[in-house]
Amino acid sequence: MTDYDAIIIGTGQAGPSLARRLADSGQKVAVVERNRFGGTCVNTGCTPTKAMVASAYAMHVARRGTDYGFSGAGEIKADMKRIKARKDHIVSLSTKGVERSLKSRKNCTVYEDHARFVAPHEVAVGGETLHSDRIFLDVGSRAAIPQIPGLDSVPYFTNSTIMDVDFLPRHLLVLGGSYVGLEFGQMYRRFGSEVTIVEVGPRLIGREDDEVSQTVAAFLEREGIAVQVNAKCLSLAKRGDDIVMALDCEGQSREVAGSHLLVATGRRPNTDDLGLDRAGVKLDARGYIEVDDELRTTVPGIWALGDCNGRGAFTHTTYNDFEIVAANLLDADRRKVSDRIVAYALYTDPPLGRAGMTEAEVRRSGRRALVARIDMENVSRAFEKGETEGFMKMLVDAESKQILGASFLGTSGDEAIHCILDLMYAKAPYTVLQRAVHIHPTIAEFIPTMLEDLAPLK
Repeated sequence: MTDYDAIIIGTGQAGPSLARRLADSGQKVAVVERNRFGGTCVNTGCTPTKAMVASAYAMHVARRGTDYGFSGAGEIKADMKRIKARKDHIVSLSTKGVERSLKSRKNCTVYEDHARFVAPHEVAVGGETLHSDRIFLDVGSRAAIPQIPGLDSVPYFTNSTIMDVDFLPRHLLVLGGSYVGLEFGQMYRRFGSEVTIVEVGPRLIGREDDEVSQTVAAFLEREGIAVQVNAKCLSLAKRGDDIVMALDCEGQSREVAGSHLLVATGRRPNTDDLGLDRAGVKLDARGYIEVDDELRTTVPGIWALGDCNGRGAFTHTTYNDFEIVAANLLDADRRKVSDRIVAYALYTDPPLGRAGMTEAEVRRSGRRALVARIDMENVSRAFEKGETEGFMKMLVDAESKQILGASFLGTSGDEAIHCILDLMYAKAPYTVLQRAVHIHPTIAEFIPTMLEDLAPLK
């Protein structure tokens, strides 16, 4: 048995940073990674998808050349091998960087194998047993595969396996109308595929306000994407060269057929093969590791960070998990998950930037609130860029004057939302932002103007 001051299992966005902090403080650290360094974000999530979204966006703008006063671009056609090669190059730089930073670190030993608990503070890795009083789990998540008759008899992609595609699907069926499905659907439509998105719920991205869902559906449909909501997938089958999906659409039966299928119906944590029962670590009903406000599990000396704890499932929340644990253990600075404000983005084009509460959540809270809204077609920078889809909306507590939340669906909405998020963390009244002088011409310059037009939420 080999003793360590700390064992870190998984190298997502929390594990490597924590390993470096602990090793630099003089602690003897073991890092265990069974697959690719960097976790979901670097290998199959944010980094590769945003690289491909950038390729799709460039093609989309090029096709609109006449809108910007130029012509002669010729036929805009995707070279999927080159698109994939560009994506792979970007990914490899990040993956190799994470691996190199760990393997070259003083006080840090890297094991490339699978880890399983054999006791609360003992982990079997290959033919060796490692022991530590402090063990940190950063094991991430993977695509959840639904139980649908026939799914096991047809080929399908997940967000991970579609990263290996170097050809253009003739017709991509996307099962799931949320963040992953929408980003891939729009991306492949712009590459040149026919695309059909099937969502079981009454609208796309159901956690968002209805106005957001309807606006996103509208601009996707204008790009030629077929959107089917209220559609329960009853079965899947292969018919010739096609995959056929039998649907129940509000009591009406119909079929949709395509050449390829992407399953984008959610995520599940990678907690089922770690031997957590031998450690006594408690899971919730969905398989996520239960943690307290400082990310400690039900077993003293074991922490869970990132997607596997069900407390965020974003790269930025995973990194913040690292910051919370490091601050509490190394800096005598008590930090908590509950201090975090909900914030994320949907990377369709235009993107959605979200912070705090939705309008529906504010209404359910029963508090008196004010709302401000502006269409992107009335924002000068958006008009000048020729990208006027969407709107910006903010919600304010009528009594405290603090911002409750915002939805920025429009060009640069994923960046401009940070103006709101920073004010929310400062717990400052909206009047501070209202009196700020923003640079012209930008998307963010209209935020103070919007706040001059707050009205009661009816």
